[in-house]
Amino acid sequence: MSEHSGRGQGHQTNAGVVEQSRREEGIVRPGEAPVHDEHPADWGWHAESGRFGRIVGWLMVLSLLALLFGNHEGQVENLWILGFVLTLVGMLLWDIRRRKNAWRSR
Repeated sequence: MSEHSGRGQGHQTNAGVVEQSRREEGIVRPGEAPVHDEHPADWGWHAESGRFGRIVGWLMVLSLLALLFGNHEGQVENLWILGFVLTLVGMLLWDIRRRKNAWRSR
């Protein structure tokens, strides 16, 4: 067996492994502190898309339904389009129900 064939051998660093909640583990270098409370706003996401996103969702449903009337002869395309439409409609209806039951709707 060679020197570097075992586990844990090889390059050694001063970094320590820190257990983090809701994560597997993190590597923390000496002189740094682990991040414990990361929020979506820290990396750019501040809220949901709001009314504009819901309007665009329903416009996408209409545009996908318009694709059903084309010059294609097979039905496989129609099944895929209907699958996307049903998925999108399900998501939009779930959002309506979620906002209706929320403490504060936007």
